Amino acid sequence: MTKQVPAYQRIKNAILDNIHSGKWQAGEAISTEMALAEEFGVSRMTVNRALKELSEERVLERRQGSGTFVAQQQFNHTFVEVRNIAQDLRSANRDYQAQVVSKRVITTSMLDDELRRKFAIDSAAISGARSAADSSAAVLYEVKIIHFADGLPIQFEERWVDAQKLPEFIEQDFSIINTSEYLIAKSPLERGSYTIRALAAPDEIAALLQIAPQSPTLVLRRQTYSAGKVLTFVKMWHAGERYQFAGEL
Repeated sequence: MTKQVPAYQRIKNAILDNIHSGKWQAGEAISTEMALAEEFGVSRMTVNRALKELSEERVLERRQGSGTFVAQQQFNHTFVEVRNIAQDLRSANRDYQAQVVSKRVITTSMLDDELRRKFAIDSAAISGARSAADSSAAVLYEVKIIHFADGLPIQFEERWVDAQKLPEFIEQDFSIINTSEYLIAKSPLERGSYTIRALAAPDEIAALLQIAPQSPTLVLRRQTYSAGKVLTFVKMWHAGERYQFAGEL
């Protein structure tokens, strides 16, 4: 027999679905405890448990006397934060522009080992369950963008996003909307992990950054999570002589 999902977990799942679908945006109030209790036919104590756990997971924010709101997650770290490069450059009084190099849908047949690993996609299950319709379905979205500061390319962004969680992502004009800003607005981010490496620029990357091949670059690889799963994985290539990472301890 299939084990029944506990009532508090069903409430948590429904709240997360409403957030991920965009019904409840960051900063907006969700339904009251009484309304949720009536909707799910449970006690307010059961609802309270669901809201308490989502608050501890930093998905919701409970405000005394005001209600419960969708929290906006901030990644604060002494070295790297999830930031909006467009906002940072404009705050520094630098002219910012973005050029979209490419956007495309990634299907199961196009997945490489790195993307399968990052998004925890079971390649064996995909092979066993794939049909003609499934093989053309979007699994991930890919965007490649050059970010310019004062007319010089400062960052080349390669990003992959879970297509099931954010089906409208690929439709955005990322020469106007910053990818990080869009993701933060549309889906609460729970946590992330990153690495930074100094690498010699391959020919293709060097051409996009307008630097000599094999010039030094700083490459930030970052994956961020929502609802317990990777929402996006990004590689950001920075021209070494034009960019630095800094922070305070």
